[in-house]
Amino acid sequence: MKTPGHWSLSIGHSLRLFAFLLPLTSAVAQPFLLPTANRAILETGGEERYFVGTVGKPWKSGTFGCVRTDGWQLHEGLDIRCLARDKRGEPTDPILATADGTVAYINRRPSLSNYGNYLILRHSIEGVEVYSLYAHLREIRARLKHGDAVKAGETIAVMGRTSNTGQGISKDRAHLHFELDLVVNERFPDWYRKTFPGQRNDHGGWNGQNLIGLDPWKVFREQHRLGTKFSLVEFIRSQPELCRVIVRDTAFPWARRYPMFVKPNPVAQKEGVAGYELALNFNGVPMELIPRAASEIKTKAKFHLLSVNAAERQNCPCRKLVTQKGAHWDLANNGLHFLDLLTY
Repeated sequence: MKTPGHWSLSIGHSLRLFAFLLPLTSAVAQPFLLPTANRAILETGGEERYFVGTVGKPWKSGTFGCVRTDGWQLHEGLDIRCLARDKRGEPTDPILATADGTVAYINRRPSLSNYGNYLILRHSIEGVEVYSLYAHLREIRARLKHGDAVKAGETIAVMGRTSNTGQGISKDRAHLHFELDLVVNERFPDWYRKTFPGQRNDHGGWNGQNLIGLDPWKVFREQHRLGTKFSLVEFIRSQPELCRVIVRDTAFPWARRYPMFVKPNPVAQKEGVAGYELALNFNGVPMELIPRAASEIKTKAKFHLLSVNAAERQNCPCRKLVTQKGAHWDLANNGLHFLDLLTY
């Protein structure tokens, strides 16, 4: 752990960095700042200086998506390379809040998670409730607690390599694991107890199963490209579609928490809502919800697969939400499991 004097130095460094970044970011009103001083992600050919790959693998394995185990393993964030080290070779990069928000969750017991010490902030961007996650931290700012308000660019932690995995994270691979997430269901703890009776859930509603990620790299690139024209709502709506599903449920929390993704339907408005048609991206994000009347739903099943984008399934198979049997597509066990959580 650092001494108080060292921590003050880190804060001073962060404030100077923030003062440097502020003119660049406020000029284009971008909702998200980069979470460290490493800006190579925005430079042509800078990927190797930004991303840390898994052991023996190239930098792409440190990006978001189906980038591990030959495309069949999901990595739901960015692994960001450190810029500064102390005399022992440990990372010392300040970790910065990506946007104005409040502290949603802190884990200071690294043995309880393969994320090690980690921190989650809650943000409201264009009305979208979005969460940023910062993992493998060396330390989280002293006295920072649940509910505290933070400003974009404010120092919240120091980069590290904490984890409870058997292999651990070597000094040369020290990095920040960074995510931008949406919450699936605030009733997750109850769902977990029902679904996995007797199993531990050390993190309550902040269990990783209850967070579905957006690709931060694409967010940062789109911000950089579009400037003031960037919209998080439009970014989410424009995700490539994996599948469409009918859900015979009218009261699940997602529709209330994210009304900006609900598309009006005059038939359901006239006859009453009996369920929803959901468009999901490969990671399960319900990016469009269309209320459906009973007359529009041709199945009595709680979940019914309407369509699959086979090309997107081939490009991004790692979440295993749908499965193909010959020419026929079905919801896979993972898809049914996810929809059960979504509608609990």
